Amino acid sequence: MTDTLLMSRIRAGDEDALAALHDRYASVVYSVALRVLGETTQAEDILQEIFLQLWREPQRFDSSRGSLGAWLAVIARHRAIDQLRRRRPESDVEDVVISVDADLEQTTDRNLAIAKVRAALERLPAEQRRPLEMAFFQGLTHAEIASKTGDPLGTVKTRIRSALISLRKALAA
Repeated sequence: MTDTLLMSRIRAGDEDALAALHDRYASVVYSVALRVLGETTQAEDILQEIFLQLWREPQRFDSSRGSLGAWLAVIARHRAIDQLRRRRPESDVEDVVISVDADLEQTTDRNLAIAKVRAALERLPAEQRRPLEMAFFQGLTHAEIASKTGDPLGTVKTRIRSALISLRKALAA
């Protein structure tokens, strides 16, 4: 499901849509907050605050200004910096902000790419997704997958190839 559709459902009060967005972007928000703060508890607090705010005020997100993942990452960064300012002298915060800015874009892009791949994998039919996951995540050979699933070797190869083609198309979009 797209971010736009999930945000529409959140505006209508759908808690499952919020859970889906949380699953999709929690790692991005948490990693940004953790990188700035260096403390897991405070990063978790920021994660919770941001998704609570998203639930209470979904209209604050404007899809014409950028992607939801990037918007959440920026909010996480700002909240984390605000928290740093409350606990550290100003000069320390400036040093951290400069170092975080350099890595934030790269980390956010990587986390968004991971989320996009996960979403594309979830959209694959189970008959394609299962052998692909067995090959890439479990490290099984095509023959081992065929043996485990009871499918002919040619079928396993075809399904993996079809899954890769589908993923390539989904990720190019």
